[in-house]
Amino acid sequence: MSTARPAFASNASAMDQLCINTIRTLSMDAVQQAKSGHPGTPMALAPLVYTIWNRVMQFDPEDPIWPNRDRFVLSNGHASMLLWSVLHLTGTKAVNAEYERLGQPSVSLDDIRRFRQLDSKAPGHPEYHWVSGVETTTGPLGQGVATSVGMAVAEKFLASRYNRPSFEVFGYKIYAVCGDGCLMEGVASETASLAAHLGLDNLCWIYDNNKISIEGSTSITFTEDVPARFAAYGWNVLRLTDANDVAGIEAALQSFRQSVGKPTLIVLDSHIGYGSPNKQDTAAAHGEPLGDDEIRLTKRSYGWPEEAKFLVPEGVYDHFASGLGVRGGETHKAWKEMFAGYRAAYPELANEIEVMQRRGLPEGWDRDLPVFPADAKGLAGREASGKVLNVLARNVPWLLGGSADLGPSNKTTLTFAGAGDFQADSPGGRNLHFGVREHAMAAMVNGLSLSKLRAFGATFFIFSDYARPAIRLSALMELPAIFVFTHEAMGDGEDGPTHQPVEHLASLRAIPGLVTIRPADANEVVEAYRYVMQLRHEPAVLALSRQPLPTLDRTKYAPASGLARGAYVMAGGEDKDPEIILIATGSEVCLAIEAHEQLRAEGIRSRVVSMPSWEIFDHQSREYRDEVLPPHVTARIAVEQASTFGWERYVGGAGRILGMKTFGASAPLKELQRKFGFEPGRLVLVAKEMLGRG
Repeated sequence: MSTARPAFASNASAMDQLCINTIRTLSMDAVQQAKSGHPGTPMALAPLVYTIWNRVMQFDPEDPIWPNRDRFVLSNGHASMLLWSVLHLTGTKAVNAEYERLGQPSVSLDDIRRFRQLDSKAPGHPEYHWVSGVETTTGPLGQGVATSVGMAVAEKFLASRYNRPSFEVFGYKIYAVCGDGCLMEGVASETASLAAHLGLDNLCWIYDNNKISIEGSTSITFTEDVPARFAAYGWNVLRLTDANDVAGIEAALQSFRQSVGKPTLIVLDSHIGYGSPNKQDTAAAHGEPLGDDEIRLTKRSYGWPEEAKFLVPEGVYDHFASGLGVRGGETHKAWKEMFAGYRAAYPELANEIEVMQRRGLPEGWDRDLPVFPADAKGLAGREASGKVLNVLARNVPWLLGGSADLGPSNKTTLTFAGAGDFQADSPGGRNLHFGVREHAMAAMVNGLSLSKLRAFGATFFIFSDYARPAIRLSALMELPAIFVFTHEAMGDGEDGPTHQPVEHLASLRAIPGLVTIRPADANEVVEAYRYVMQLRHEPAVLALSRQPLPTLDRTKYAPASGLARGAYVMAGGEDKDPEIILIATGSEVCLAIEAHEQLRAEGIRSRVVSMPSWEIFDHQSREYRDEVLPPHVTARIAVEQASTFGWERYVGGAGRILGMKTFGASAPLKELQRKFGFEPGRLVLVAKEMLGRG
């Protein structure tokens, strides 16, 4: 604990210091008024954020989404008042979901007064889709820095594809502020390792080394040599011992901007709760209001009016306007003039950029998608996916992605001429190699999507567990990210229960806003991609089979285009009054069809409903849903090689669910199907029992 009056850096002008203390006091007042929040880090890092924004960053407050702006990521999102303060003081303007510039403040002073309150544009943590000027949603520690690596990859790819001599369309930098918690999280280590391998010299992490966590001093858990760790990864590491040294911070940031071939880590020693006579350098400054008395004492130490609340002194707005406002506005104006010349010289590339920035698709994006002929032997879902991905990536130049070291198994490798691999010396490559880093992959896919690229990441479905936190953020941010998960049931047989997903479909279906699709055959895979590519605000999971699935005869059964409605009558649709409905997804659709044919042969009117996506089906009209699942038909069976959890909503109280209530086992697939009852005969038997025809 420190009781001494703060010694402000001598290299900060009086106006610099006034702006810095405005950020500090707005943060203190907002947390106190909300009776919750984290004041200590904003108090410590106000000089850093002030310097990044008002002295270094290329950002136009009048247009916070122009494509070549620098990105700022607050990975330690609990310090959100840093961001709300600077967005307010810089006069950053709001943009709506249709990319219209509204002219009104992104964050008003009233929003700050209502920090953490309902509908305030100053929520508890940065939210991408809610507040203009927020580049990514942060809060779960480590996610921000991990996502920033995807942003850095995106900039490298964009520059490689679109820049031309005398036309630097893309050349922005990414600044990510993080704390001890971020660097303790494994996802930060995963992405830091990959960032160095890829030579992402457009990326700078600033590490707030305040040595305090919620439980006290970091000495109880975190004693590693962070600079040495990052140097070992291959980062350019800089060290600053005074978080109030504005000139030193600016020099370090400029050094980063000149660095070549390596990402930069700036280790910044700071004092949490800086200026608080009784709470500086203590855990008490981290996650709770300082209290009215301590705020008065702290303001006194700043030379600030002790009773003033939410004060923005005269000259502060003007100082940000003459700093970031002028610099960002002039930089943006020059960029627009350059882009006008670029459009004249390279109209097709310019059009691509403009379509991409609005999350559109190029004309003919779905041309040449395959139509698979009926085939009893069929094709694995992953095989069909690989064929479709390669067509789409040829048609959509900004579609790229890769696998967590499972490309040959996931079949996600782009093999067409010119696809190439993304590496430090080939940043235009379309194949990303994430290594065995599923969490990093998903977070980076978010960063790519936030940069307006269409991106996919792939692994085995079982390992979606490792990626789930970032997938949840995809949904929260309403990003059209694509996750390709193969080996979605027991098709890998002998690998046993460690590799056989049971609860994963239910887990992902539980995420609001996430579209989960489990196609039944190769043509449903095609339609799944056709649907997913047109999404603008929802992420999607494709759960694909390892083993071949029969390609259904669509002259006999309903067309696969029914997938676009989430569920459709696959067979038995000619009967408007079926006795029983068999509902299935993925590989179990063919099982249901075999059972259906047996039931029909015995005079039982059955219907098969393929339900590849609960989420899509639930968004259909009541009339359509009742047409597919007539309410008066209560004899229903759902069959899926996964947890039965949730199927009650479709089968009702009188229905039955054939699924997994245990983990799997290690054995060939046919033996597993027999053991767990995924055979046509079992389905027929259950159907007859329900109808009293046993």
